[in-house]
Amino acid sequence: MKIKVRVSHEEDTKYASLICQKIEEAAKSRGTGIKKKDPEYIKSKMIHGNAVIAFCDEKLAGFSYLDIFQNKEFVVNSGLIVFPEFRKQGLAKIIKIEIFKLSRKKFPNSKIFSITTSNPVIKINTELGFKPVAFSELTQSEEFWKGCQSCANFDILTRNHRTMCLCTGLLYDPNTDKNKSNKKKYRNNYLSPGDKIVLAYSGGLDTSYCLKYLIREKYEVHTVIINTGGFNKNELEKIEKRAISIGSQSHKTIDSIEEYYQNCIKYLIFGNILKNNTYPLSVSSERIFQAIKIAQYATFIQAKAIAHGSTGAGNDQIRFDIAFQIICPEKITLSPIRDMKVSREEEIEYLKDQGISICWDQAKYSINKGIWGTSIGGKETLTSSHDFPEEAYPTKLSRKKRENLELEFEKGELVGVNQEKGKAIKNIIKIEKIASEFAIGRGIHIGDTILGIKGRVAFEASAAIIIIKAHHLLEKHILTKWQLYWKEQLSNWYGMLLHEAQYLDPVMRDIEKFLKSTQERLTGTVDIILYPYRFHLVGIKSKFDLMASSNMAQYGEMNYAWSAEDVRGFTKILSNQMKMYHNLNKKEK
Repeated sequence: MKIKVRVSHEEDTKYASLICQKIEEAAKSRGTGIKKKDPEYIKSKMIHGNAVIAFCDEKLAGFSYLDIFQNKEFVVNSGLIVFPEFRKQGLAKIIKIEIFKLSRKKFPNSKIFSITTSNPVIKINTELGFKPVAFSELTQSEEFWKGCQSCANFDILTRNHRTMCLCTGLLYDPNTDKNKSNKKKYRNNYLSPGDKIVLAYSGGLDTSYCLKYLIREKYEVHTVIINTGGFNKNELEKIEKRAISIGSQSHKTIDSIEEYYQNCIKYLIFGNILKNNTYPLSVSSERIFQAIKIAQYATFIQAKAIAHGSTGAGNDQIRFDIAFQIICPEKITLSPIRDMKVSREEEIEYLKDQGISICWDQAKYSINKGIWGTSIGGKETLTSSHDFPEEAYPTKLSRKKRENLELEFEKGELVGVNQEKGKAIKNIIKIEKIASEFAIGRGIHIGDTILGIKGRVAFEASAAIIIIKAHHLLEKHILTKWQLYWKEQLSNWYGMLLHEAQYLDPVMRDIEKFLKSTQERLTGTVDIILYPYRFHLVGIKSKFDLMASSNMAQYGEMNYAWSAEDVRGFTKILSNQMKMYHNLNKKEK
């Protein structure tokens, strides 16, 4: 029998539901009634590389994951499961050793613990250096102990004020490991020549400078680019050739367009989110997903560090750093341009000295293109008064005759354009192609950066602006007054938190659930007319239209559901508190 146990990754998420089912079945057979696992929770562990998965003869055979508590003071090894048909093969021990090794690697200074009633598991843990301890020496996190509530022995735990139960508490404390030297403890805090580094590489000036600089420092550099819709096949091939020609040991292109849509763009549409009522978060929404994918890739190829080309004055450095610290905290983060305060001119000169000259100095504007829009920075955006020139926008006005456009939504998602059904991503690209020829969706955004300074950027995002405005119009016809009101409040927070690198905070998942719930009836079509530089929302058609379906009254015309006397009584009661307030004012005077 061929056994393979490895760290999990995103492709393993297809097994999450089956693993949860097996864990639940095992708990019932043991009579522990352990808390039922959520497949989405298990998926997150897999994606972030916080789990190990086992296969026997290429068949799924077992699983375990880790979790952290009290600001990484404690790591728990949980969810150990071996499928019944693969038991008595020593697989549990292999899985236990691998999850222990993963915990030590990712959190070398954390205490590792588990609680169990299984004698074989106790034996394995003891061999690994765990010691039986009182529950008071384990994490005091309420979130951890909540998991015991569904256990048949929970009353024993509570009666003893959480000091003991039928489970045995086991703890591994790295600070008491006699074999651990100070040198080993410090080893992961610095880089040595030959260490493997993953560089987030876009092919532009900044990341090309970083690539050459890190190679010159004698590191083994591997480049990766995450495509969230900003590059075509030809452009991606050119970027790969440039990376290899400069000296990258390998180059990886990861397509993340669909994932970016499903996990972010969809909710930006549901929330009608425009930063400061202007900017559709074109670039800021992309960066966090690119950072997550880069971190996962660095874990996959076992790099010791991750590098990015951000400067010290922008938002992207925060987005990259936060994602790396959360997903792979054991890895060192490098940002040569930020760390050494290198200017654009110095970058160009350095690359020329190294024999790399690709007309960097001819690019007057910094352009970041993605499926949700393009941002453009230049000398004009560094001022508060200069307008952005027509020639600086990547797409030019090429159509002047008006054109009709029809968008179809189902449960808030864009499912059709001009009566032709298609997936959301293809629909966005189709709208962008049509509307950009009218030079629609241009603007200059001024906003607050994460660093506290004001920032100004030009953008063009014809598809994003049109889709959001059309979606909002449909909502105004279908949702109730209070749905619209509270949606706007939470949507503003969602956009702000996303912009400020807080995407991985669990509150974002909570807001997404709310936004999704408001879209249940959001089905219908929106008619639009496109003109040069602008568009006009004509109207909507929907079976859920509260205006069209009402037989109570027509606004400003006739009412059928109430009488004049009803209105007099309504206004009398509605004004009661205001009358009391103003009557008191009269007495005071």
